[in-house]
Amino acid sequence: MIDIYFDDVMKVEQLDPDGKKFDKVSRIVAKSEKSGAEMLLDVNTSIYQILVGDKLRMALTTSLNGSIDSEGNQISLADKFEYVMHGLLYKMSDEISGGQAKVLVYISFGGLQLMLKGDPILMGKFKVDQNLFLLIRKI
Repeated sequence: MIDIYFDDVMKVEQLDPDGKKFDKVSRIVAKSEKSGAEMLLDVNTSIYQILVGDKLRMALTTSLNGSIDSEGNQISLADKFEYVMHGLLYKMSDEISGGQAKVLVYISFGGLQLMLKGDPILMGKFKVDQNLFLLIRKI
């Protein structure tokens, strides 16, 4: 069984808000129109281009094992996405913003970083020292 910790559509609002720091990496700022979750994500732009206004389906899961096809073969969840990274959740923190509590989750993908901020109920499954897969595709 797949354990999906986060699955939402995020709209890219900004690229490199603090300026471009590396040639092949951009930091995207994106927000969910549905849940209000916000993210900052470093993306290797030499293999995956993202532009302001793009809508991305973004998921975080503990495994890439997907469904079984009609011939009994395991289908990888990665086959349904365009950009996949594996990383470690190294930090979580709480924040009060506008009178609402938010949980911040920080994941490192070999130096590329993700900060995901959302409602405590939405972020309730996450634990420090978890290995997670980030999966993205444009919609």
